[in-house]
Amino acid sequence: MSLDSHQSSNHEISRQEFLRRAGITAASVAAVAGTYGCGSSGTSATAGQGGEPRRGGTLHAALTGGTSSDTLDGQNGLNTVDAARTIALYDFLVSLDLNAQPQLGLAQEISPNHDATQWTIRLRPDIAFHNGKPLTAEDVIYSLRRIIKNHYPAASTLAAVDAQNLKPLDKLTVRVPMRQPFSIFVEALAGYFYSLAIVPVGYDPKQPVGTGPFSYVSFTPGQQSVFRRNDNYWQTGKPYADKLVISNFPDETSQVNALIGGQADLANNLSASSIGQVNSSASALIANGGGMTPFTMRVDASPFTDVRVRQAMRLLCDRQQMLDSVFEGHGTIANDIFSPYDPAYDRSIPQRAHDPEQARSLLKTAGYDGHTFELVTSDVAAGTLNVAQVFAQQAQAAGITVTLRQLTPTDFYGSQYLKWVFAQDYWLYSNYLPQVAQAMLPDSPFNETHWNDKRYNALYTEAVGTLDRTRQRNIVHEMQRVDYTQGGYIIPYFPPVIDGVGKRVQGAHPSKAGFSLGNYGFKDMWMQ
Repeated sequence: MSLDSHQSSNHEISRQEFLRRAGITAASVAAVAGTYGCGSSGTSATAGQGGEPRRGGTLHAALTGGTSSDTLDGQNGLNTVDAARTIALYDFLVSLDLNAQPQLGLAQEISPNHDATQWTIRLRPDIAFHNGKPLTAEDVIYSLRRIIKNHYPAASTLAAVDAQNLKPLDKLTVRVPMRQPFSIFVEALAGYFYSLAIVPVGYDPKQPVGTGPFSYVSFTPGQQSVFRRNDNYWQTGKPYADKLVISNFPDETSQVNALIGGQADLANNLSASSIGQVNSSASALIANGGGMTPFTMRVDASPFTDVRVRQAMRLLCDRQQMLDSVFEGHGTIANDIFSPYDPAYDRSIPQRAHDPEQARSLLKTAGYDGHTFELVTSDVAAGTLNVAQVFAQQAQAAGITVTLRQLTPTDFYGSQYLKWVFAQDYWLYSNYLPQVAQAMLPDSPFNETHWNDKRYNALYTEAVGTLDRTRQRNIVHEMQRVDYTQGGYIIPYFPPVIDGVGKRVQGAHPSKAGFSLGNYGFKDMWMQ
């Protein structure tokens, strides 16, 4: 997840607050050398959908993950409820659609020059903020500079941007110079769109003004937010609901009770164990998200300095059993490589199988026969604790001992975060190269495996420096083969995203991007 890459103390705070509660990048759909267009957004739904959209009513969303530190700042949110509010109040230059592909929003066109050292953003015309002020290029420049200057969560996403030399070419056009060739600008904007709200010059988060589908009415941190429909929203006909009420709930039990009792219309971040109860009087919305809850092995610390040990630990995983045991079979088998919805994802790499005997052989050859491995685990995302237990059982069946050290999320993301030798973590979806920038380079803000390979680093620089998609894809495939054979991640599966939708709500669809409730698509929902 893209967070502040400038101050390590902020890494710990933001990572703890944002990821612990998240339940909470380019244009893969167009020719990169040309102009980026709008992406499609179809995906299959498990909740019942039907009928023509109609206006009216109030959507009540029962969300977990908020705190007394909740904010309305569309560029500095720290948790999943902040993200939900941001998506309701604001719009973005680019976002991820339901298929986890880049989709233009406020930007009508984003084009690179011949070597991706400069990009041009052209805004859609006739868009206004909630206070009636027209959206202009100056607002975009102000927004990007505000994020970078304040080291807000998306600052690392904009690290290549030469903020000082951002320039308006006319009222709706911005020139964005880069510090070096950066061909994945659109992907980067899409992957972390929820922290990249476009706000007006002079923006005051205490009286928030955006261009989003809903406008501000009231806000009590840690308790409730109320918004009304933006009747002048630029997407014709949307939103459908008159009002949106987001309420903070303390736990899943209270969420589910409110949903089935009719006090809430929507609930986020549910576990598989709640599916049956939800379906008794509402509908479970289940998405095969592309986010990940990996096991992390520090490649610079014993015993994981030996690649044979890293490969052995991967072979211990019975991946299907993990999904069956923890997620009732929902989710997708993974192959120790992230970003499955990236068009450059290499599906020709053989699926790694469960092979405990080979794992034991590798450990013995490496001199770690009988070694006890400590796995640091925490309730940082749905299923992490249970999967840690399943992994330990699978290892024991192969004669290998894995002990669990369970921490609170606060302690896990405290001063020792990024230092754990063997642990777990949680990431929302991002395309491959932006994810590499966040986690796999020497200067990445969250290099939790301490990966630093000169060839790999050079391949990344080469990949983001070319606008030739075929060449870039070939480079990415080489990088992914390194991930598969040498890397420090164990990615056994991509977990499902499970939400609850009341019977009277229509227009809610699952998202592969890993966000609940169709990327918190409140603007697309209506009441039956």
